[in-house]
Amino acid sequence: MEAIISNISGLTAVAAALLIGLGACGTAIGFGILGGKFLESSARQPELATGLMIKMFIVAGLLDAIAMIGVGVAFWLITSNPILSTALELLKNAH
Repeated sequence: MEAIISNISGLTAVAAALLIGLGACGTAIGFGILGGKFLESSARQPELATGLMIKMFIVAGLLDAIAMIGVGVAFWLITSNPILSTALELLKNAH
């Protein structure tokens, strides 16, 4: 039983790390593409730079929100691990 608990806890930590890491990588790639396209369009039409900058910051906030949701889910998995509690109930009912 201890092996199952430690296995689930370890895999939950790996899942949380993947959630945070992949969310950060996706956000970084998104910010890079967004910034590059903003600079490209501002160089092509400088008179639209102010309006594009406002839209860029709105999209940047949405991009950052996706990573923060991943961090929240990762912390939820680490602190109140629903997988572990379900496994413990199943093990208790099996005996």
